[in-house]
Amino acid sequence: MIGAIIGDIVGSRYEFDNIKTKDFPFFHAICRFTDDSVMTIAVATALLQCDGDYSDLSNIVVKTMQTIGRDYPYCGYGGYFRRWVTMKDPKPYNSFGNGAPMRVSACGIVGRSIEETILLARKVTEVTHNHPEGMKAAEAVALAVFLARTGKSKKEIHDALNRPYYHLDFTLDEIRDSYGFDESSQGTTPQALTAFFESTDFEDAVRNAVSIGGDSDTVAAITGSIAAAYYGVPSRMIEKAYWYMDRNLGGFMSLFEQKHPFKRTDAETLKEIPIYAK
Repeated sequence: MIGAIIGDIVGSRYEFDNIKTKDFPFFHAICRFTDDSVMTIAVATALLQCDGDYSDLSNIVVKTMQTIGRDYPYCGYGGYFRRWVTMKDPKPYNSFGNGAPMRVSACGIVGRSIEETILLARKVTEVTHNHPEGMKAAEAVALAVFLARTGKSKKEIHDALNRPYYHLDFTLDEIRDSYGFDESSQGTTPQALTAFFESTDFEDAVRNAVSIGGDSDTVAAITGSIAAAYYGVPSRMIEKAYWYMDRNLGGFMSLFEQKHPFKRTDAETLKEIPIYAK
């Protein structure tokens, strides 16, 4: 989850002003959180509320996505989702947009098995993105996070995703010059996965994702979610992510971190995780 949020923040300034290099300021004053972070936090909050019993997860995630989502009406939602957030009786709308894979990382963190992780990904996705491509992307990302979290190698993760989900037989250098803005799951997820597979650490993974352009915040959010589970994240970056959040979202983040501590690459920890969720 924390990797998705950091990737979203770092990639936000390049979403509509793509950069085709890995050499850029990682955090910048004009970076911000977008709908990717808001919905990642909404899904994570729903999973926390279930407390291990996911029988009613679909209904609960609708409530958290609408409740939290309505507080941030201008954070970058797509047109259909913006309307969905405000509906009294929201229904899935057969979307294959990349909102499906960018928000599911918490499923891979709380899932207790591959089967449960995939089930959770389906439940939180089918409420909006019930198109086969949306469902596939959500499953693939949640599965990658679970496998990374549970100590699988990159080869094992690649083998689990290549062909069953996507053809991952290209390199970033092969697509960097031609890859453009794409808001579809199928036009975002394979590229984000490859950015992770070619990385050497968490920061390098996010830089890979941003460097190919496209829907930069979402590509980086997907890549970051897997890289954080695989490598861990430096504590200074986690603290910086809290700095970019407002008190409301930071509170939800801290509640999730209390239950599922973020994997860190160093011995440092926040002396006190801020608790201020409403």
